[in-house]
Amino acid sequence: MRLKIQHNTTYNYQKLISLNPHHFYLKPLQRNYLEVETYSLKIVPEPEGMNERYSIEGNPYFQAWFKGETENMIIQVEFQVQTRHFNPFLFLIDQWFLQQFNPEADIPFSYEPNDRPILQPYLNHTGNNLLKSYSLGKLNTNDPIQFLTQLNAAIHADWHHIIREEENLWSAAKTFAAGKGSCRDLSFMLMEMLRHVGLAARFVSGYAFNPELEKGHELHAWVETYLPGAGWVGLDPSLGLMADKHYIPLAASFLPENTLPVHGTYGGENLKPSTLQTSVSIHQI
Repeated sequence: MRLKIQHNTTYNYQKLISLNPHHFYLKPLQRNYLEVETYSLKIVPEPEGMNERYSIEGNPYFQAWFKGETENMIIQVEFQVQTRHFNPFLFLIDQWFLQQFNPEADIPFSYEPNDRPILQPYLNHTGNNLLKSYSLGKLNTNDPIQFLTQLNAAIHADWHHIIREEENLWSAAKTFAAGKGSCRDLSFMLMEMLRHVGLAARFVSGYAFNPELEKGHELHAWVETYLPGAGWVGLDPSLGLMADKHYIPLAASFLPENTLPVHGTYGGENLKPSTLQTSVSIHQI
């Protein structure tokens, strides 16, 4: 499947300001089912300099710095990708991880001591008993994969997916109580639930192309959990599905705010809040 993606973002500052260095997380992550055929990133005002770097978690980003003043910043991304079909369930989990899995335990999953220092940021959680109880309530099997699919499907069934224009992220507790949430909110809640039962989980932002997704879902968020032997496995609670060829990730992190597409500040006198306009289009070609 070949897709053309266009992503336009405009920041309006309401007066002349100076742009401090910015980081743009707008390049697809490397995946074995995904090939970036063409890529273009245009920024106005044109940066004085720009280069590609990698974050501490391996996310590619463009570092840009500017000179002069401007009243707005326009970011235009256009690229073409080829995605290949793959079975999201086609993997093997390390036997030691399966043997340590104990559905009767307070924390059913555990990792090897040598892995825990690396995974610890992806295991930290808020200690919410409601989230933990809900997760454990879906643990009625000796098969970890079946548990993941049941939990993911349950969130899809029990929470109503909504589209929120606000940029803020609801807490997992707020989403749990509201019985609804955006793709970001539901993903953050699932991430917390997985961590409460001992599974490392991270927040993923990117694009989704799926006939079942409602309009406006092109910018999407989902979750990846770490299964030894299989690596990071994608889960989308908005649809209750495993992530497949329709998902194009841009950034993944233990902190959702680290996956925002644009990071940066601006300076000047008597500053006012900026306004943001964004649009995304995805077409199969």
